[in-house]
Amino acid sequence: MFKPITIKDIAQALELSPSTVSRALSDSYEINEETKKRIIEYAEKHNYRRNPMASSLRHGRSYSIGVVVCEVANSFFSQAIDGIESVAYGKGYHVIISQSHDSYEREVVNIQHLANRAVDGLLISMSAETKDFSHIANLHGHGLPIVFFDRIIDSFETHTVTSNNREGARMGTQSLIDRGFRKIAHLANAPHLSITAERLDGYKTALKQHGIPLDESLVRYCHHGGRVQQEVEDAVRYFLSLDEKPDAIFVASDRLSMGCLSAFNKLAPEDEHLSVAGFSNSDVLDLLQPGFTCIRQPAFEMGRVAMEMLIQLIESHYPVYEFENTVLSTELISR
Repeated sequence: MFKPITIKDIAQALELSPSTVSRALSDSYEINEETKKRIIEYAEKHNYRRNPMASSLRHGRSYSIGVVVCEVANSFFSQAIDGIESVAYGKGYHVIISQSHDSYEREVVNIQHLANRAVDGLLISMSAETKDFSHIANLHGHGLPIVFFDRIIDSFETHTVTSNNREGARMGTQSLIDRGFRKIAHLANAPHLSITAERLDGYKTALKQHGIPLDESLVRYCHHGGRVQQEVEDAVRYFLSLDEKPDAIFVASDRLSMGCLSAFNKLAPEDEHLSVAGFSNSDVLDLLQPGFTCIRQPAFEMGRVAMEMLIQLIESHYPVYEFENTVLSTELISR
């Protein structure tokens, strides 16, 4: 049976007191550099890892962070998690990842489970189905540090990190206009999500800048965020059934872009073509539609910044009353 090396084991091997070893591993100024170096080298050689339970008892922390996303397989969220982990592990925190699959019920259960495991804080990107935020507000009210990224809420004050969704959507729609399209449909996420309203606004702005009237019948919402492919297929079938079909679609999210292209390839006649541009951090979509133009979010940077903000809240010795709403630039990838 595997038994990890402990501070007592190191102390015994080096003929030092456990308290000296502990202070050295915590980089205490009380331990001289030569002794500290000897202890650290021995600990690294024998794969010493801090006992999270012991640290929790000593410092009142678990050194674990709960991360709630809709889906790890989503390219955007997998890249964001890489950014989160790049900061967390360097600061001595472990990351526990939970998927809501865009389900409100799953999100509630997962967040409660993470809270019961005494995580030090939560990083949350809201599920497409969530309209009641009381399960999060209650935890925040009891002092649990929470930071939102990508899909955010404004029910209470805390740090948030998002992309410039309006400008990204404007650029994506603009790219279709620049290619000569004028009847541009918009496939949107769940209407109550923060990203949905912002991206719809960017779409409308691009149309207005070019004197193209907004046709509300060309805007369709997917309330399950693309998790239910039938919903996406119904939207694409609707566009194809119109007397005056759109000649292009601007799609508002990574998963919807994948679902939209799959649905169009399945439903459209072979001789019918439709240009699609949309938010996506995946390189796979170019296989479904060569030349797919996408708006790429700085997912890794978003995760990194959100994690830095959460650690600042966790480790602050004083109550935090000023919060940042960080907005990161998006990038247009034209192929």
